[in-house]
Amino acid sequence: MAEGSYMKMCDGIGETSLDNLSKLPTPAPGVRPNPLIDDLIPHQLNRGVLIPMKTTQEVRQDHTIVQAYITRAPTKSANEVICALRGLRPEGGANPLPHLRTCAKPIDLPAHLKTQFMNDDPVGRQIHTAKSTWIYIIAGDARDISKKELLEALSTIEALDCRPFITTIPIPLLAPTSQVQAAMWSAQFWPTVYRKNNPLGPHPSMVGRGTEEIKEDASLWMTLAHRVALQAKEAGIGEAMGAVIIQRGENGAELVGLAGDARKHQERHGAMLNNTMTHCVLRAMSMVAQKLVRHEHRSTGVTAEKANLVYDCFQDQPLTDLERRCFAQEHPNKEGYLCHGLELYVTHEPCVACSMGILHSRMGKIVFCHHMARTGGLSSDDRPDGGGRGLGLFWRRELNWSLLAWEWERENVPALPLIHPTTHV
Repeated sequence: MAEGSYMKMCDGIGETSLDNLSKLPTPAPGVRPNPLIDDLIPHQLNRGVLIPMKTTQEVRQDHTIVQAYITRAPTKSANEVICALRGLRPEGGANPLPHLRTCAKPIDLPAHLKTQFMNDDPVGRQIHTAKSTWIYIIAGDARDISKKELLEALSTIEALDCRPFITTIPIPLLAPTSQVQAAMWSAQFWPTVYRKNNPLGPHPSMVGRGTEEIKEDASLWMTLAHRVALQAKEAGIGEAMGAVIIQRGENGAELVGLAGDARKHQERHGAMLNNTMTHCVLRAMSMVAQKLVRHEHRSTGVTAEKANLVYDCFQDQPLTDLERRCFAQEHPNKEGYLCHGLELYVTHEPCVACSMGILHSRMGKIVFCHHMARTGGLSSDDRPDGGGRGLGLFWRRELNWSLLAWEWERENVPALPLIHPTTHV
């Protein structure tokens, strides 16, 4: 790796000067002018469809069902019952099931529960056939409290006549992720509340806001990524895969870096070296780092030696015309750590190694066009042919960084040459 790139990846701090943009043509709203995209702007805005990625929990755990105890009491005694139940809970009585309504009128129960309770005993028939003065109350997860403890607590309530009603019903353990899902669960399990949040991934408002921010020009950057990919393929340095990195701020969206795949650049005797560091994503991020370090060196008078390309395993120097032209431009932001808060547009879903590199560089958003079901690291979907579960690395609670991710449904961009489904991008 070039000295500057290595220093930048270690230090994560750099400066650069802004381009003199006043002489360039006026761009579309939100996009800063740049000779590498000016010809694309009139035709490549508001194209395609952005599909937010699902997290591993959204894909696999949103239907976890457990058993819960419920009871019933006269409406006037409901508070007394709720206080007794609260005393059974650890941690100060916090509600462990906030997505479920604590109380439900008989008329609000799912139809199958109404039928069941109506036929259980004479009291149930009376409650469900007349204007009811009773209410059903959810006691809690059956794994957290015992039936014996529940009986003891409820038996102290005079209105229940020492004969409290207790039964178990299935309930969804986790909160719903949409109003539609909440309505389905209310009809199937127990009255459910949607609080406009997402316990399984990024908050819906965050996803919506992110989509609004990028939807106009996402197709522009993806078109440029396709152009970079084709140039890498035509130059013979790699597969038809490309990555573009931009910065979005008060001045609009600005191009920061781009790179094509370079896995064939140091091909030996007809065999590729399978060097992950030649993937387009890692090359693009390294060039962004070098831009920041380049400014550091200029501002401090440090002269950096050029990389030795006889065998440079990182291949982080520009190799194609687009790469050279972009690399010659200065980084639009003087401060910041690597790719903190930047956006990555890549033709194919990055592999696991590149996905982790994206996280470590603190990228803010990523959009890819072609889903790599066998090798991609961002998707959470199960892989085909027994290949195991997708890792969904863009949003994992056990990692110290997460970002928003979308798949872009291609429109008005020529298809790229096919690559083998086992290829790592």
